Amino acid sequence: MPGKALVVIDVQNDYFPGGLYPQWQAEAVLEAVLAAVARARAAGEAVILVRHEGGAEAPFFRAGSDGAALHPRLTAAAPEALVVTKTRADAFRGTGLAAALERLGIGELLLCGMMTQNCVTHTALSPEAAPYTVRVLKAGCTTVDALLNAIAFNALGDRVELV
Repeated sequence: MPGKALVVIDVQNDYFPGGLYPQWQAEAVLEAVLAAVARARAAGEAVILVRHEGGAEAPFFRAGSDGAALHPRLTAAAPEALVVTKTRADAFRGTGLAAALERLGIGELLLCGMMTQNCVTHTALSPEAAPYTVRVLKAGCTTVDALLNAIAFNALGDRVELV
């Protein structure tokens, strides 16, 4: 039976109050993500944290900045989690994510994170995600505002299961 993994995308400091690009309801979404991490760990499932890193001229997530760091409550909740660093919206593209999932024997992915319409969607719909059963945890996702979040879920719901 293939294993399951929780993949947490871009829950980074720049998306929270005081960061360079705060997202809508970021704190509430963090609570949902932390609950999902606790459930995954209790079930013995893999937890993978994905972080985006931009260049020196990036509008946010600048390499080496505090804003590019994963939220400290997330890293405290999953200290043993594999961390994957990406430079594109798709967490598979140009990273070792697919190889890690294969090594771990993963067949099912539960995605959550920030921004719904960009990195969560690109990862869920990635050609490299095709071998997996992909679900997206709605309560664990956000973007810049409620409307864009709803639009993203409406489009994404045609392709993957929203839970």
